[in-house]
Amino acid sequence: MLPTPSVPALPAPLRAAVRPLFRTVTYSRWLHLLVASVLGILCGFFRSGTFAPGGRPWLWIAVLPLPLALLAALVPAVRRFEGIQARLLLFPGPHAAHGTYDAGGTYDAGGTHEAHGRAAGGRRGTGRSGAHAISTTPSATWADRCRTAVWLLLRLEAGVALTALSIQLPALTAVFVGAGTGHPVQLRSLPAIASPQWWYLLLAPLPMALLFAVAVVAGRGMAAAAPRLLGPSAAERLAALETRTERLLEHNRLAQELHDSIGHALTVAVVQAGAARAAGSPEFTDRALAAIEETGRQALDDLERALRLLRQDTTRSADRPTLADAARLLESARAAGSTVSAELHGALEEVPGPVSREGYRMVQEALTNVLRHAGPVAVSVRIAASRDELELDIRNPLPAPVPADAAGAVPGGRGRGLRGIRERAALLGGVAETGPRDGEWRVRARLPLHLAS
Repeated sequence: MLPTPSVPALPAPLRAAVRPLFRTVTYSRWLHLLVASVLGILCGFFRSGTFAPGGRPWLWIAVLPLPLALLAALVPAVRRFEGIQARLLLFPGPHAAHGTYDAGGTYDAGGTHEAHGRAAGGRRGTGRSGAHAISTTPSATWADRCRTAVWLLLRLEAGVALTALSIQLPALTAVFVGAGTGHPVQLRSLPAIASPQWWYLLLAPLPMALLFAVAVVAGRGMAAAAPRLLGPSAAERLAALETRTERLLEHNRLAQELHDSIGHALTVAVVQAGAARAAGSPEFTDRALAAIEETGRQALDDLERALRLLRQDTTRSADRPTLADAARLLESARAAGSTVSAELHGALEEVPGPVSREGYRMVQEALTNVLRHAGPVAVSVRIAASRDELELDIRNPLPAPVPADAAGAVPGGRGRGLRGIRERAALLGGVAETGPRDGEWRVRARLPLHLAS
């Protein structure tokens, strides 16, 4: 990789003036505008006399392709093509040697422009945000097509003007150099200098300086206009916001499921290990180890599924447990030493997917809460599905004294599990009640089924 040239040590005003000459993005933006004039030049060849002496070729090159540009704007894919070009050439990307740029071309060789800008009280670098503010999707509405048409016309006219200057101004420099050295240069597009003088050499740098200044200003102008004309529409921004919100909600849901699943497995393991040590029976120890193994395997499956969804960044619910798998929760609680009496009513396998999956997690958290705070006690579980409603009711006797969880706090935590039960019920349009009642700890939830069907 070739080393990036550095700005020479010059006075601050002069250094600021020549700095754009050492930026890759200056020339990529220049190229972006030069390419836009190709269509006009090609159209000029199809008109006789365009390039004849006195035929004003640049005027025709700027006018002839206008109808084609307007027709091209009607093609949805043109917006995508222009957006990709703008991202690659108007903003930093793989073509840049290193560092970052902002929409105005401010360069930071170390890639720390944003941090240095904050430290110096300056503005933040916006190079990446400027590039990502440009849409690369096809036109979907007439508003998109109109903005694309304006962009094509702006790019065409600015490109033709810059192309003309890129040809005429270097030629003018050659004329000044020839006049200053006594060797006049005759060009068809420029008038000849009748009386050459040495001082014309002093004027020779001016056309090139003007050309670079125009190229920098035009490139910055196109970089500023691109997000406005090629940026996402209001509908696209709303769709992107909805997608991001759904992704965040899905991640939060996965975090809650991991809390429920792993917490349940660890609680069962702790209770089983403690009971096995207290019992001192080889047979009980074998059963406890088997229960710990089975519960741990289920927790590992849940963990792997959650991690797979996070890696794929997709939502797959087919392999999530539902109330049809509630028997394994009950067996897990029984294996931990609890006496579980279960009442299952209705067609649980026909409960709508969202309600069934969330209901499973609610029962799981309720049983985990019992094992964690009351130990292996008798638990009553009732799951009833009617045509319009799902009812969950989990009860266990309160130990003495009433555990701290009755006040809404879980030892070692802040009552996240019970709060999660109430949040799940609220999201499904239902209601959940948790707390002591008539000498029992009760978790009761009622979830409507018609909202999820």
